[in-house]
Amino acid sequence: MMLQKPTDGGWGWVIVTVSFFIQFLAYGSPLAVGVLYVEWLDIFKAGKGTTAWVGSLAAGVGLLASPVCSICVSTFGARPVTIFSGFMVAGGLILSSVAPSIYFLFFSYGIILGLGCGLLYTATVTATCQYFDKRRGLALGLISTGSSVGLFIYAALQRELIELYELDGCLLIVGALSLNILACGILMRPLTSSDTSLGEKKCTERIPEQNLIYHEKETNNEEKISILEMNFTAENNPNRVCHGDCFQNHHRTNSVLLTTHPKETDGHKTKVAEQKSLCKEMAKTKWHKLLNYWEDTAILFKNKVFSALVVAILLFTIGGFPPTLLLEDIARSSNISEEPYFIPLVSIMGISTVIGKFVLGLLADFAFINTLYLYISTLLGTGMALLVVPFANTYITLAIFAGVLGFFSGNWSIFPYVTTKTVGLEKLTHSYGILMFFAGIGNCLGSPIVGWFYDWTQTYNIAFYFSGLCVLLGGVLLLLAALPCWDKCNHQSSKKPPICTHSYSAASCA
Repeated sequence: MMLQKPTDGGWGWVIVTVSFFIQFLAYGSPLAVGVLYVEWLDIFKAGKGTTAWVGSLAAGVGLLASPVCSICVSTFGARPVTIFSGFMVAGGLILSSVAPSIYFLFFSYGIILGLGCGLLYTATVTATCQYFDKRRGLALGLISTGSSVGLFIYAALQRELIELYELDGCLLIVGALSLNILACGILMRPLTSSDTSLGEKKCTERIPEQNLIYHEKETNNEEKISILEMNFTAENNPNRVCHGDCFQNHHRTNSVLLTTHPKETDGHKTKVAEQKSLCKEMAKTKWHKLLNYWEDTAILFKNKVFSALVVAILLFTIGGFPPTLLLEDIARSSNISEEPYFIPLVSIMGISTVIGKFVLGLLADFAFINTLYLYISTLLGTGMALLVVPFANTYITLAIFAGVLGFFSGNWSIFPYVTTKTVGLEKLTHSYGILMFFAGIGNCLGSPIVGWFYDWTQTYNIAFYFSGLCVLLGGVLLLLAALPCWDKCNHQSSKKPPICTHSYSAASCA
């Protein structure tokens, strides 16, 4: 299917609107899971570390499965994946309402809901990028605020629903609300060409995608594979009509095959040998692609800034995600009552995250601001805030810390900028997938580790000291790796720097 150029408007704004509501409906409950976490502690009494796995899996599984999610969206399209994932999110929430044990919640809320959210995130981002080019940053920023607004609203909504209908009723209602994702998915119309001729469409349907697009380095091998595949399709589908250029390609293909294999139609053995040769060529091609993938990965990790960024995002998610999940229980463990106040602590964190995304995104657009150093400052600020959380003994102080942590967690809006400046635009997709994988590991491990610290010490103090030091360590390592002195040393040792070395003094102005 041939794609048009991005329209930067028109139906694209409908895509932005429905993507905003999809992320709002999908991520509202998982991000505000701290309200549910307190209830699960009282019902199942499985310990804070074990119970924390539920919310951690919901946040991390989607990131861990990001390569699979990308393959699904590329294969089936954003609209079918969105509709299917809507059923997954609703099903996970409804199944969680009848969970007999905490381990059942690992599957229903953690894996099913988490995987559905990951698929929806990939689908919404992909559809938005197809419709926007010049305004892509604005469009992606708008849809990314859907999850933060969902955190703000769902924290208060779920607490109110629990008081009215108890936990199982709350999950049923939230699951029913998430079915609105299906209506949003129907509106996610793919961006396709309307002026494609009938002959071109039929030809595109008949010829596999790998016959149309292939890498320059593998042209010879894939041309052979494409010729064999086209002939095999034509023999097995003699009734399919193909006009224009497609007919000429078919005629040319047959003549090439007759020249290359004059005895092809002599018997079954020739066809079997042909298919074996095809399989071998395809296997070699896939093997070379796999080797190239690992070579590109190794080159990425030779870049010291990228390696430090991997460590930083891992440590940031280990230490920075637990407050979202555990903030409500921190207040209860410290005998801090939220009843006199209308806004829950998690909601304060949610609205401050929205503000942080906008402010940090605007700052990143200024040419005189180094985006990498801006990101490092958010890591250092988050680490310092986590270290002083144990000293909060009133709702007001906890609310202030929740606002600060939420603002700095808005650094997710500038993370793609940082990645692009580190590895370049041509390697963004590959490197971003690796970084999101490590972010998923951190999301899965962070909250259980903090919960286990509480189970061992019966206090959150040591747990938050650990979290703060993790984030600070990641920020310091990234700062040391990005210092300009390394570039000066490289220029002195060699006039021509290695390919994997990236200069941040130049990148910061882009």
